[in-house]
Amino acid sequence: MRVVIAGSSGLIGTALKDSLRRDDHDVVSLVRREARDPDESSWEPASGDVDREVLASADVVVNLAGASIGAKRLTDSHANLVLQSRLDSTGTIVRALVDSGFTGLLLQGSAMGYYGDRGEDHLTERSGPGDTLLASIVRQWEAAAQPAVDAGIRTVFARTGLVLAPHGGFAERLMPLVTRGLLRSLGKGTAWHSWISLDDHIRALRFLIDSDHHGPANVIAPIAVRDRELIRAMSEAAGRTPGLPVPGWALKIAIGRAIEDLLSSQLASPGVLKRLDFSWRHPEITGAAQWVMAEAGHAPPTSARPT
Repeated sequence: MRVVIAGSSGLIGTALKDSLRRDDHDVVSLVRREARDPDESSWEPASGDVDREVLASADVVVNLAGASIGAKRLTDSHANLVLQSRLDSTGTIVRALVDSGFTGLLLQGSAMGYYGDRGEDHLTERSGPGDTLLASIVRQWEAAAQPAVDAGIRTVFARTGLVLAPHGGFAERLMPLVTRGLLRSLGKGTAWHSWISLDDHIRALRFLIDSDHHGPANVIAPIAVRDRELIRAMSEAAGRTPGLPVPGWALKIAIGRAIEDLLSSQLASPGVLKRLDFSWRHPEITGAAQWVMAEAGHAPPTSARPT
């Protein structure tokens, strides 16, 4: 396949690019600078500038571009940047695909934040959006790709959960506390997390590419866990016992409004992946946490793990 990726320098984009190239697929990265290699193409999403021939030549276009939500405190100005960067990148790509008569797949980035804070509600791809700030951002992000759907382009909205990776993302931010036995939960620890290992996430994206599915897909593991269960699994995988809970008010002071995403409760099911018979390598949190810690070099000898 020929695959064009926007956002190829992030955690997921880098892993997806490397996975595809290992299998000899032709991967082109859209970069916001002068292209230095044949497998790069310059673009400027804010001005709508992109090489339409590069996009039109692809079998798959993957759009993961956008400013990082967790890179800094989510002030009003940063929230606007997060949203506008996604609207600019998605609008630029979609307009180019529609105008060129693109007949391939648009794999559109999205997030479980779409559902907001839903408590004990059981969520599927058919559930409506929530009313948090992040839910509003994700809803508008998906809406920016709707012209592709209207034009008949097969579009998959990959609603990503908490991605557990050895380096980068949610797990890396928790790693210093977890490996020292300093953390028990974020807030009360009762919120449901819909999560997935990075390994399974990349496998699921490639699975969706090869499927005939279109529309939203919850890219998460089949078994959601409460916050305290996730922290316990990671702590024990590092040979530690959980420490103390971090109060929600302290997290809001330290992180800002982005903490909504970590404190929100989302008891979701990966209905599409189940229907299509996707097979997870890490379907439950214990195995995923052990994989993360082992790959990060923090796994203790088996005999040293808490019982």
